[in-house]
Amino acid sequence: MSGRDPFCQPRRIRRGAALTLLFTSVLVAGAATGSLPQADRESAPDEARSISPAGSHAAVARAAEEAMADGKSPMEAAKRAVSRSGDRWGAVYSRGEYEEFEETLDGQYTGVGLWARSERDGRIEVTKVRAGSPAATAGIRPGDLLRSVDGEKTDGRPVTEVIALLRGDATDAPAGTTVRLGLERGERAWTETLRRAQLTTDSVTVRELTGPVTVIKVDTFTKGSGDQVREAVRQAPPGGVVLDLRGNSGGLVTEAVTAASAFLDGGLVATYDVEGAQRALHAEPGGDTTRPLVALVDGGTMSAAELLTGAVQDRGRALVVGSRTFGKGSVQMPSRLPDGSVAELTVGHYRTPSGRGVDGRGITPDLETDDSALQRAETVLRGLASPS
Repeated sequence: MSGRDPFCQPRRIRRGAALTLLFTSVLVAGAATGSLPQADRESAPDEARSISPAGSHAAVARAAEEAMADGKSPMEAAKRAVSRSGDRWGAVYSRGEYEEFEETLDGQYTGVGLWARSERDGRIEVTKVRAGSPAATAGIRPGDLLRSVDGEKTDGRPVTEVIALLRGDATDAPAGTTVRLGLERGERAWTETLRRAQLTTDSVTVRELTGPVTVIKVDTFTKGSGDQVREAVRQAPPGGVVLDLRGNSGGLVTEAVTAASAFLDGGLVATYDVEGAQRALHAEPGGDTTRPLVALVDGGTMSAAELLTGAVQDRGRALVVGSRTFGKGSVQMPSRLPDGSVAELTVGHYRTPSGRGVDGRGITPDLETDDSALQRAETVLRGLASPS
């Protein structure tokens, strides 16, 4: 979708050419998506779905073209066609929205500083609030439900559409413009009007605990985050590492593969399928394979983060601690519509090195725990590091 690294496409899209891994339920301030090049088409057995990728793209394009010929909105017609297709992760963006989303992958965005996800009942839940952001200043907290944006109800909408409402279009919703949120917390329902701001994504943070244990927290996989993880591992003192992927809603798949390369000496990270063709994503050789490693996950761990988790778990490189991950493992392809808007539709799925499908299933930790997960991870690491 956006791409400035080896697997990514230029910003201009050729119809049906660029493949993306769409990581929805991302920064509510901006969608994080991962791109794969035309040459990297792959495929594995498809999940049990009734979606015909080629047919869906054709139907959406046809609906947009017919609407334009009738003097109606191609984008609105495309949205209706996507809704009818049964594609859970399908979405339609205006040109400006799409470019704004791409810029998020460079580590900056205009928004209010929320992370959110779509619950299985269709409600949109806030999962994280950036410190110092407009959302934090307004007192919004993780667990709050986002029920409306500028008067439009969010229940049942794809989270990508909610993101688009929050961000607005690149041309008419710059920093300083306002957005009105309808929120709910328990029995309380209220409205907040926030002013959008220019924010940056500090996607990788590092801290040291006694033990010694180094905690590498990755919020999203934006451009450069994979190299930041590798550098953090190189700079870490002797001891174990906790790779904290809790609440990580995904991002650029290439950055997740680079992060995996910090802990693997080459080898398979994942496969993905697109319309009958399959390829593999491999780690670079030379990673640290001796340092004890625990991957920390929860229900907010999605997409690229699940891809990384599955790789280190299947390869026997890490013990995974926490709760079952979200289960978002589908591949989307973007195509340009007649009015310049962009339709993203599901065309395939990715799998872990052992062949496990993630979409709709998630990854089950080796050690399941909801409370004091980091403390449990520390205990595990110290056990792994103890001489036998």
